Amino acid sequence: MSTENTPGTSSRSQRAAVSDEVSGRRLAAKTSVVSGMTLLSRILGLTRDIVFARFFGPGLVLDAFLVANRIPNMLRRFFAEGAFSAGFIPVLARYRENGSEEESREFVDAMAGTFAIVLFVVTLIGVIAAPLLVLVVAPGFLGEGGDFDLATLMLRFTFPYLLFVSLTAFAGGILNTHGKFAVPAFTPVILNVVLIAAAIWLAPLLGESQEQRGMALAYAVFIAGVIQLGFQVPFLRQIRAFSRPRWAPKHEGVQRAFRLMLPAIFGSSVAQINVLLGGIIASMLSVGSISYLYLSDRLMEFPLGLFGIALATVTLPYLSRLWSNGSKREFSETLDWSMKLAIILAVPAALGLTALAEPLIATLFFGRIFDAHDVRMTALALQAYTVGLIGFSFVKILAPAFFAREDTKTPVKIGIVALLINVVLSVASAWLLTERGYEAPHVGLAGATSIAAIVQALLLYRRLRLDAVLKHADDWLALIARVATANLAMSAVLVWLGQPLDWWLDSTMFGRVAWLAVSVIGGAGVYFAVLLVLGLRPNQLRLKR
Repeated sequence: MSTENTPGTSSRSQRAAVSDEVSGRRLAAKTSVVSGMTLLSRILGLTRDIVFARFFGPGLVLDAFLVANRIPNMLRRFFAEGAFSAGFIPVLARYRENGSEEESREFVDAMAGTFAIVLFVVTLIGVIAAPLLVLVVAPGFLGEGGDFDLATLMLRFTFPYLLFVSLTAFAGGILNTHGKFAVPAFTPVILNVVLIAAAIWLAPLLGESQEQRGMALAYAVFIAGVIQLGFQVPFLRQIRAFSRPRWAPKHEGVQRAFRLMLPAIFGSSVAQINVLLGGIIASMLSVGSISYLYLSDRLMEFPLGLFGIALATVTLPYLSRLWSNGSKREFSETLDWSMKLAIILAVPAALGLTALAEPLIATLFFGRIFDAHDVRMTALALQAYTVGLIGFSFVKILAPAFFAREDTKTPVKIGIVALLINVVLSVASAWLLTERGYEAPHVGLAGATSIAAIVQALLLYRRLRLDAVLKHADDWLALIARVATANLAMSAVLVWLGQPLDWWLDSTMFGRVAWLAVSVIGGAGVYFAVLLVLGLRPNQLRLKR
């Protein structure tokens, strides 16, 4: 099939191959839906972190919970968000495009049963081996502080979340493939609501000590996993896609999906391995370092989730169908469009977070247990993470281009390079900063993670260009010039509106919120106004199909 027609003169056969639901306009609309739901989830997630910081503060309890929660969440991103998407969605898309409805349903049933049993075994091992896992992930917890025992007890309740959330991701993958993006995007909201409720209302009922109250967070993770899975069942029934799971590891589709998943377990989640390594080293630093890295990472992921993850979620099923139908030109145009959106949104987000790190953290977290020192330490980590925000964004966008083509080996090779860079830089920076007596050695860990993400994105991009999978439109130089000019104008406004940290700490909550709002609105307003003045219009960013 020829794929050299221009978008406006695509042949009838090409238009039939790519269904109406994934046309250019609908792709942008679905991205907006996912972004909107993700925004709601991120706002509640930010509220959750504010509650954590103010009610528990950086210290033993929060550090222990973050370690106990990090282990199943890391595996969740391996099984559910990264490897599962890379293996399941392209194969399901192939069945839906080239097979019968019955074959597609048989594959889903076989995958559901096989995947569930594998997850159950992994979960059982994780609960039994909780002490060993804590030792591996946070060796610095060993000692007399009580971190190790508390983290181990919490992990026995948080680890089963892996089973529930991975099956939730399975259901979400089916819904996404059917073009139903809103429900899976909304589901994370449930976890945030349950955690907030547990911290505020359940924790005081469990005892007087912080350790007793902290267990409420571990219980909440387990409860939220059950609710999230149950929430999606009615929507699967609505589209007649509710699975009847069966154990069928020899099914051709299951074997193909698992072959794609195994290398993708590493390749699509290198960023999480990097964060994990940072956490291992942070556990050996001063108490609170894990909390500083967590809170700053969460703030960095706020904009990342709004466009990077949203784009990846929507484009993977779309790219998979395009590649299955041989629509290579449209495949390239979709990647090019995604990269343009990332440049326009990720660069100002990174600069804005860097300039407003201290004001943002002081406004959100300062108060009760979270003091001025905690504000400074968290702000330094956030500024180091924002260096890599553009890299993180492009990894989320470019990795699906490999998964859609059922190429999971290349991201693995590139991921190994990024991982080695992160390990070397993390160990070296932590040692050097500690030896020199720097008060915030954890900043080196955040910086190492950012550099690794940038390298990973550059290598993914280079591979796509060498393979001629990605070809850019002619308007890129003009776009870069406009974005650079707009970012300079925005930065000047943020510097002009800036106030020293002492001002933010001495101000009232209303004063901090008001001036932060002025800074954010003023900076963003100038940025987009300059883009408009320089001739960039929204319709120029529309993916035309």
